[in-house]
Amino acid sequence: MKKHSVNILGHETSITLEDEFWSALKKEAAHRGLSLNKLIAEIDEARTPETNLSSAIRLYILNKLQERLS
Repeated sequence: MKKHSVNILGHETSITLEDEFWSALKKEAAHRGLSLNKLIAEIDEARTPETNLSSAIRLYILNKLQERLS
C-alpha cells in the first residue's frame, strides 16, 4: 500500500491504495479522458459519508470491472 497525494477541487488530501488499484484508477481516468484528480473528485462526490475515499475508490474500480465483465 502506498500513500498518494491528490488535489480534489482545490483541497489537498492523501489516499492509501494498493499499487494495483492505483494503476486501475489511472487507466480508468485515461479511458474516460479525465485527469486523475477529476476522476477522484467524481468518486469523492458520489461516496456516502460513512465510506472513506480509499474504500470508495476500490469499490468504484470493482464496479467498473464487474460492468465490463457482464
